[in-house]
Amino acid sequence: MAISFDQWLVFAILLATLVLFVWGRWRYDLVAIAALLAVYIAGLVSSEQVFAGFGHPAVITVAAVLVLSRGLMNAGVIDSMSRTLAKVGNRVTVQVVTLTGIVAISSGFMNNVGALALFMPVAIWLSRKSGRSPSVLLMPLAFGSLLGGLMTMIGTPPNIIIATYRAQANGTAFQMFDFLPVGGGVALAGVAFITLVGWRLTPRRDGAGSSENLFQIEDYISEVVVPEKSKFVGQTIYHLTSKLEGDVEATIVGLVRQDKHIPVPSWHQIIEAGDILVVEATPEDLKSMIDIADLELAECKGDCKATLGSDDISVIEAVITPESPMAGHTAIGLNLRRIHRVNLLSVARQGERLKTRLGRTRLVIGDILLLQGSQESLQSVIKQYRLLPLAERGLRLDQPKKVLPAVGIFAAAMALAALNVLPVHVAFTGAALVMVLVGLISVSQIYDGIDWPIIILLGAMFPLGEALESTGGAELIAGQLLVLSHHFSPAVTVAILLTATMMLSNVINNAAAAVLMAPIGISLANGMGVSVDPLLMAVAVGASCAFMTPVGHQSNALVMAPGGYRFGDYWRLGLPVSIVAIVVAVPLIMLVWPL
Repeated sequence: MAISFDQWLVFAILLATLVLFVWGRWRYDLVAIAALLAVYIAGLVSSEQVFAGFGHPAVITVAAVLVLSRGLMNAGVIDSMSRTLAKVGNRVTVQVVTLTGIVAISSGFMNNVGALALFMPVAIWLSRKSGRSPSVLLMPLAFGSLLGGLMTMIGTPPNIIIATYRAQANGTAFQMFDFLPVGGGVALAGVAFITLVGWRLTPRRDGAGSSENLFQIEDYISEVVVPEKSKFVGQTIYHLTSKLEGDVEATIVGLVRQDKHIPVPSWHQIIEAGDILVVEATPEDLKSMIDIADLELAECKGDCKATLGSDDISVIEAVITPESPMAGHTAIGLNLRRIHRVNLLSVARQGERLKTRLGRTRLVIGDILLLQGSQESLQSVIKQYRLLPLAERGLRLDQPKKVLPAVGIFAAAMALAALNVLPVHVAFTGAALVMVLVGLISVSQIYDGIDWPIIILLGAMFPLGEALESTGGAELIAGQLLVLSHHFSPAVTVAILLTATMMLSNVINNAAAAVLMAPIGISLANGMGVSVDPLLMAVAVGASCAFMTPVGHQSNALVMAPGGYRFGDYWRLGLPVSIVAIVVAVPLIMLVWPL
C-alpha cells in the first residue's frame, strides 16, 4: 500500500512528538502544543478543529474528576482510612496487602496520584516503625494506584478517553463500571502477585534514604556565641545573613538569650552581646562564619536539637511533587526564610542527603526537603508549593472533616452517570460545583486541584489522533497488524495490541498513549470485521499498565526519591507485574467482550 504525502507528514510529526516525549527536555504539555500547531500548519486539521480538543468530553471529565478528588481529600475521606492503616502490624506481607489493596480501591474512584500521595506518609511511617526500608512498600504502593485505576471509567484518564472513542465508533460509550470485569480482575491478580511474590523483588535501599534518620540534623547543629567585640552586635539577623550570603552556607535555626530559646528568630531580631546562635552548617562553613562574623564557638550542651522545635515550631520532611513550582529553583531564589519564615535545613535526593551547597542547588521533582518553622508557616509553604509531607515531626494539618457530605455528593454523581441519567462529564462537573457550594472546596482550590499539564496534553493530542485517523495513518498501521493477525488467533492479536500500548505508555504519558493507540485499535477492528470493544479494552488496559519505568506515570516518579530507587529498579518488579496483567487481561477481554 502506497503511503500518501499527508500520511508521511502525520507520521513524521508523530515520530518527532514521541522522540521529544522520551527525551524529556521539554515538558509533555509543551510538546503536545507544538505537535498540535504542527498538524495545523501542515494542513492536516482545519482552523475549526485545531483547538476543539479542549472542549472534548474526556477533557472536561478528567478536570471534573480531579476537582472531586480534591474535595474528597479536603473532607478527610482518605485521611480517615490512613489512620486505620497506621494500626496494622509489623509483618511485611500484611503491610503490603493492606496498603496496596486500599490504594487500589481508592484509585478506582479518585485521581490515582492523589490517592498515592495521601498513603505515602503512612507507608513511610510504617516502614520506619518496623525498621524496614521504605523501598519495600513504596513501589508496591505506586503500582497499586495504577492497578486500581483500571477498575472504573473515572479511575484513570485512559479509561475516560477510551469510553469516548467507543462512542465515536458505535454510538455508545463505555459506562462507569464496564471496565470492572477486566480491570478488576487485573487489579486483583496484580495485588495478589505483589503481596505474595512481588515485594521481594523490590530493591533494598538500606542507606541514608531508608533509615529513620535520613537527616542527621544534630550532626550539623552547632552553637556560636556573639562576643561584645563582634561587629554584628546591635545589628539584625538579616544583616548577618546578608553578609554571609554567597560565601557561607549556614542557617540560623534558633537563638538562646539568657536561657530563653527562640526557635526560628525573626530576621528583624536585634543581636545582643552574649547571644547564642544555633546554626545549621557543615564544619567548613561554620569555621568561615565564625571568622567573618567575629563569633566564638560554644559547647553544645545537648539541647541544640531541642531548639529546633517547640510547642509551635516543628521540623518536617516533605517531597517536591510533579506539580510543585519549586522544581527548577534554588533555595536562595525561593526566599523561604524571608517570605514565609521557614528554614530549609537539608535536601535529600534519591535516598542520599545532598552534600552540595543548598543555596545554589537547583531543586528537582522528588527531592525530599527538611523544613523548619511554625506550624502555620509550614502549612502555608506546603499548600503554596504543593509539597507532600512525609515524616511529620509535630506538624498537623488538621481541618474540619465532612466525610459523609463528600461521599454522598460523589456517590450521587456516580449513580447519575452509571444509570445514564446524565452524561458522565455533566454529572461530575455538577458534583464539583455542589462541592464548592457546600464549602468542601474553595474557589482557589478548584484551579489548584486540576493538573493543568494533563488537561493541555489531552486537549492538544486529540486533534493529532484525529489527524492520524483522517489521513488514513491509523488504517495503514492497522493494516500491517491485520497481516500479522492472519497468522495468529484473535486472542494473540488482542495481546499484541495490549503489549504495544503498554510499551508506549512506559515512555510517554498514558493519556497520550491512549489517544494515539485508540484509532489504531478501531481501524484494526474494522479490518478484521469484529467488534471494537475488545480492542479498545486492550488499549485501555495497556495504557494504564506503565510499570517498568519511573517516567511512565506520575505515581512511579513520586516514589522514586523517597524510596531511593534508581531508573533501572522499576523493571525488576514492573516486568513481572506487566506479564501478569497481560496473562490475566487477554482471557478476560475475550470472555467479557467477545469479538
